[in-house]
Amino acid sequence: MAQHPSTPHPTGAEPTPEPPTPTRPTPTSPATPTARSTTRAHSFNTAAAQYAANRPSYPPALFDAIEALADRPLPGSRVADIGAGTGIATALLHARGANVIAVEPGDGMAAQFRSTLPGLPIIRGTGDDLPLADASVDLVTYAQAWHWTDPARSVPEALRVLRPGGALALWWNTDALDVPWIAESAARTERHFGIDVSAEKRNVNARAADPTGRLDFTRRTVRWSRRVPVDTHLANIGSHSVFLVNDEEHTASFLAEEREHLLKAFPDGIVEEVYEVVLLLAKTPA
Repeated sequence: MAQHPSTPHPTGAEPTPEPPTPTRPTPTSPATPTARSTTRAHSFNTAAAQYAANRPSYPPALFDAIEALADRPLPGSRVADIGAGTGIATALLHARGANVIAVEPGDGMAAQFRSTLPGLPIIRGTGDDLPLADASVDLVTYAQAWHWTDPARSVPEALRVLRPGGALALWWNTDALDVPWIAESAARTERHFGIDVSAEKRNVNARAADPTGRLDFTRRTVRWSRRVPVDTHLANIGSHSVFLVNDEEHTASFLAEEREHLLKAFPDGIVEEVYEVVLLLAKTPA
C-alpha cells in the first residue's frame, strides 16, 4: 500500500459550520481550451480507483505554508477544493480542521470520491463556472487541477466566490529531477511518449497561472518523499493522463520496461519517490 504522510486531525468539541451552499447550475464537463486537453481531462474518469489507490498525497508542510501565506489558520476556514478528483487534498484539508466542500466535474472521479469519503460534501462543477455563491469562501484550492482550467474564466470565478482577504492556492506534486533515477525515468518517458509529462506543472509560474495579471502570486516549493512498492509506483505513473490516452499496448510495453529499470535501481522492490510540491498562492484585498 502507498505510504502517505500523516496529517493532524482537528481537535476540540466546537460544532462545525455548514459548508458553502451551492447556488448556481453545474455544467457536466470541464471547459478546457483544446480538444486534446479535454480528452486528457476526461481520461481520469476511467481510472478513478487506480488514481485514488496509488497517487501520492501531500505533506503537512504544504498546509503549513498555505496557512502562513494566506495569513489564516485552516481550522474553521470555509474552503472550496476545485477539481477535487478522488478527494486526496479535500480529505487533508478537512483533517486540518477546514470546513471544506469539493467541486468536481467528472462522473468517475466524483463517484470514487463519494465511495472513499462519504462524509464530505461534493458538488458537480468546474473552475470555469463555479457552482458557489459570491463571497462565500475564505480559500479556494486547486490540487493538480488548475492546468485543466481556462484562466480567463477561472480567475474571475475564484475572485467572485472569495471573501475579502481570502486566498487562491494552486499546487502540484512534481518529480524531483535532481534525483538521478527520477531524471532517467522522466527521460525514458519523454522518449517513449514524445512529451515531457510533468513540464506543465513543474514550470508553472505566476504569469502562466494568471495571464491576466490580476493576481499577485507568491511561490513556494516543499520537498518530500514516500517509499512505495514498485507496483504502486508503476500504477501511480500509469494513472497520469498521458498514459491513459495512449493505447493500452503502447502504455503496457513502457511500464514493463520501466519495471526492469526500477528493479535494477531498487532490488528490494521498494521505490523512494521524491517530490517537490510547487505552491502558488495569491490573496485578495481585505
